[in-house]
Amino acid sequence: MGADAKTTMKVDVTDAAAARVAKIVAGEPGKIALRVAVEGGGCSGFSYKFDLVDSRNDDDVAIEKNGATVLIDDLSLVYMGGSVIDFVDDLMGQSFQIRNPNAVASCGCGTSFSI
Repeated sequence: MGADAKTTMKVDVTDAAAARVAKIVAGEPGKIALRVAVEGGGCSGFSYKFDLVDSRNDDDVAIEKNGATVLIDDLSLVYMGGSVIDFVDDLMGQSFQIRNPNAVASCGCGTSFSI
């Protein structure tokens, strides 16, 4: 992979998301990270899946920030390159949101997208 490819494969985690991940993981004995994955399905073709996990896989890319760890597998990273993972707390509720520049369409729920 050249320097350009690595830059486009990068995923950022905001301070708000890192703080929320650290808080959630601290309250779950044995869990070490939040895994974000892309799966087929959802109302727009692909959907994001969030899981607390107790181990790291060989193909995981680990994003570490402010004491929090987010894991993304190689295949999901292909769809998420250049994305920003954020945590939003507003009148509509609390949720992790992914701003994905690769998505050409998304749905109202914010967890489904198409490329």
